Order: sequence, then structure tokens, then C-alpha cells
Amino acid sequence: MKISVVMGIYNCEKTLKESLDSLLNQTYESFEIILCEDGSKDNTLKIAKDYVKNYPRKVRLIQNTTNKGLAYSLNRCIEISKGEYIARMDADDISYKDRLEKQMHYLESHPEFALVGSQVFLFNDDGIWGVRKTKNIPLKKDFLFGSQFIHPTIIIKKEVLNQIGNYTVSKATLRAEDYDLFMRLYAAGFKGYNMKDILLNYREDSEAFKKRAYKYRFGEAKVRYNGFKIMNLMPLGLIYVLKPLIVGLIPQKILTHLRHQDLDSNLFDETTHPTV
Repeated sequence: MKISVVMGIYNCEKTLKESLDSLLNQTYESFEIILCEDGSKDNTLKIAKDYVKNYPRKVRLIQNTTNKGLAYSLNRCIEISKGEYIARMDADDISYKDRLEKQMHYLESHPEFALVGSQVFLFNDDGIWGVRKTKNIPLKKDFLFGSQFIHPTIIIKKEVLNQIGNYTVSKATLRAEDYDLFMRLYAAGFKGYNMKDILLNYREDSEAFKKRAYKYRFGEAKVRYNGFKIMNLMPLGLIYVLKPLIVGLIPQKILTHLRHQDLDSNLFDETTHPTV
């Protein structure tokens, strides 16, 4: 088994089937899907159980007794995973059929990188409405501006994840568990690569960032402070610690207009998936 695709699932009955089907239709074959059901109140659990029943060799399911959050759920998936690599996927996104094949080929051809991500199309129920691009080879200093990898696109070596203690479970990392993870990886001396290919459709309503409570911005500020500190980006990093708090004060109409004008995405885009 080469890859374990880990997915936290929570109240995603409307999108889960399409996401799982996109994985089950991959051209790459040596992978498993591990779902961690996180206390959903809709039909998410029933749908997940149906996939386990129909694809017993591909899909595994575990459950949290109560809602624990994404980081906790992903750690549980990683703990029981059989793959040499861990791939991420969210329950409302869609992977292109050659995603795993292309990323695995790159990783195994470039052992100097611990993880690989990709570019994405942004979409909602009306279809594709934008593109999110990332730097091919991010440097430590790039993390001052935001997370340099799109979380549901990554594949990472499992031994590397284990070495840094997997995801951090805390109030501060809610909605920023990926940003925290990537900065800890870089602080430990690892590095990643973003392929130029678009390999995933990333679900994001054009106004989804409105849903982000201001309390999560305080958490991200703390994640930034801790990350910049361990990456030796202080004292310059202090300026960028305030970014999520400042962006949160910008009126939503102005923020929406700025984003749609395709201005600096590092300044106005959120660092994490807004619907998880």
C-alpha cells in the first residue's frame, strides 16, 4: 500500500459522494481511503458506511464519539494508516482522476521534497469561478504571507509526519491546522513542492470567508507567531502576525470586491479551508 488518503467528514451529506467517487476513479491504484466521522447530524455517517460496504478493500471508517475537529480526526486516520504516504482530501472537493498518479510520480522522482501539492480551480454549486495558484518551491520567508500549500492537494511522506508529531490539536489551530503543520515541517528542515498542474477542484463559495468567526483569526495570529518564531522569522514576522486580525476588520463588501479584482491573493485569501 503506497498511499492512505485521510479525510475528516462532518455534515457533508451533499458533497461526500462526489468527493469519494473522484478518489475511487483514480488512475493510480495503490491507495486506501480512511474516513473519520466527526459527530455529524445529517446522513454523512450512513453514506460513509455505504461506501465501506461497497468498497471494503478501499474505504475504511472510524468514528469520533463527539465532534473533535479536523486535526484530531486526521491524526486518528494517520495512526491506523497503512500507506507510506499520506494524501489529504476534503469531503467537499474533487480530485482529478490522474491526481495521485502525477503527484506520486513527482515525489518518487524528487526525494529531496517531503510533500507535494498542486494548483486548484475554485468552484461552488454554480461551477468553477476562479483559480488559486501557489509558488512552486516555497521558502521559509514565504510563510509570512500565508500558508504556501493548499491543504487538500498535498501528499506527504508518512515518516515525516510522524517525525514532527502529526497535526497539532489545540484551540489555536482550529481552521489553521494546515498552516501550523507546514511551518513546523519547514522548521524541521523539510521542504515541499507545488506542481504547476491543476489537480483538484476546491469548493469555496465566493463569499465563504464571511463565515469565518473573528475568534479563529486570533487563533491564526497565535499560529503565525509560533510558526515564525520556530522558523527564525522574527522580529520581522511580528508585522505579519497581525494580518488575520486586520483582514477581519475590512468590510465584507470591500473584501469581496478586492478578491474578485484578482489582487494579491497572499493578502486577501484565507489560509485555510473555510467550510471544514
